[in-house]
Amino acid sequence: MGSLQSAMNMVELSEEQRLIRRSIRDVCDNFGDEYWRERDKNAEHPTEFVETLAEEGWIGALVPEEYGGPGMSTSEIVVIMEEIGATGGFAAAQSIHGGIYNIPPILNYGSEEMKSELLPEIAAGETAIQSLGLTEPNAGSDSTSIETVAEREGDGYVINGQKIWISRVDHTDYLILMARTTPKTEVEKTTDGISMFLLDVNRVRDSDRFEMKSISKTAARCVHSYELWFEDVRIPEGNLIGEEGEGFYQLLDGLNEERLVIAAECIGLGRSALVTGAEYADEREVFGRKIGKNQAIQHPLAEAFADLQAAKQVVYNAADRIHDISQTDAGIQANMAKYLAAEAAFDAADVAVQTHGGFGVAREYDIERYFREARLTRLVPITQELALNYLGTKALGLPQSY
Repeated sequence: MGSLQSAMNMVELSEEQRLIRRSIRDVCDNFGDEYWRERDKNAEHPTEFVETLAEEGWIGALVPEEYGGPGMSTSEIVVIMEEIGATGGFAAAQSIHGGIYNIPPILNYGSEEMKSELLPEIAAGETAIQSLGLTEPNAGSDSTSIETVAEREGDGYVINGQKIWISRVDHTDYLILMARTTPKTEVEKTTDGISMFLLDVNRVRDSDRFEMKSISKTAARCVHSYELWFEDVRIPEGNLIGEEGEGFYQLLDGLNEERLVIAAECIGLGRSALVTGAEYADEREVFGRKIGKNQAIQHPLAEAFADLQAAKQVVYNAADRIHDISQTDAGIQANMAKYLAAEAAFDAADVAVQTHGGFGVAREYDIERYFREARLTRLVPITQELALNYLGTKALGLPQSY
């Protein structure tokens, strides 16, 4: 299957990107299929994997050199996350995703004191900001409808509200929390009046004013998600990130880059699924011959391969251009990449399951795990429908439908 692995890397990389890919592969080689199989089976956090990447500086990849990091850009991060997705699946990539992409709000809008304190620690793997507290029971895709409030009181803010589907809260030091500082009924635009805060999770974790409840789920089981409750939780004024009331816009700044990285994770997962399916097709014999010789098996795998490679070209092309184009064009590129990559990953996993026949749903094979994770990629961080809504409105000029 060496030729297949080579064929899966048709995008031309720079020397720096190739070096990054080799380095990440060296790390991932120490955490094989059995490791990820067990983490999924037991819903156990991949602590050793995450700590290794943190200690080697990969989670702090976006931290600038002036704060002790390597100062990488999107074109390097897509390489990192594709390779992780190609070895441990989508859950492996998600186990560190938040740690990487919760850095930009601090970098772009945090005070100099906040940056000087946190960024060097993140770069050294000593501190983690793995969680973003945005989604609520009544505010999923409609983020401006969040009901968690932050009221000024003395030299700080008091937080009350509820969040849901907040990941990695059990393995983070800080959480970036989104809350309304001005009621939705009192703002001119619904995107106004939302603020961004840095919550010291270790300080409130055992408090009776903060509660977290794990959500049982079928995909990415080793990356735990939680429902959170806040009751009069105090946050110092210095933990406000950026300007009060501007948090929603601050959050949007950087989402396109993050969406591209999610797309790269999808490509990595699709690679895992396709290689697994092709290897099985080349080994399994039925009616006296390898099933891979049958066009009913071969053609769907080949089609999945072509779709995956086309999506990868879109992802890497966008990653190279994302910082040099307008915000609208960046949004078009990012949403297109995420949509195509998630579809390609799901189709690759579906074809690979079909190739395995009944064994496609057997726990002893990794493909059923890939399939569960591939289904998840069509839901996060935005649904495929929302990506198409954006493309319909921004790329095609059609009326907004939501």
